[in-house]
Amino acid sequence: MVEALTLILICQFAGEVAVLVTGLPVPGPVLGMLLLLAWLWCSGGVSERVGRTADTLLANLSLLFVPAGVGVMIHWERVRDQWAAITTALILGTLITLAVTALTMAGMQRLLARRREGGDE
Repeated sequence: MVEALTLILICQFAGEVAVLVTGLPVPGPVLGMLLLLAWLWCSGGVSERVGRTADTLLANLSLLFVPAGVGVMIHWERVRDQWAAITTALILGTLITLAVTALTMAGMQRLLARRREGGDE
């Protein structure tokens, strides 16, 4: 488990460093996840250790929201002053995410149906 957690954290760290060095407008952990995905793809898939470690992290994911909740409480004045913009961003972000997810799913279903029919050339 230590080796798998080390791999995950190294990928996150590499993502953070890459963002700091290049100035990419992407969060470091997102870039780190892409690096981890590339690593897993090149190594032939998710190993048992990485899978178990990821499952453990996901099972305790709610604990990772505690710092965010504390941050909201610390900056409550700012949240109260900007509630309309925050609410609008949350609603629009959710709707856009739902729409993109639905369009992606519909596109994948069409692609898979074409492959099943033998039309993929």
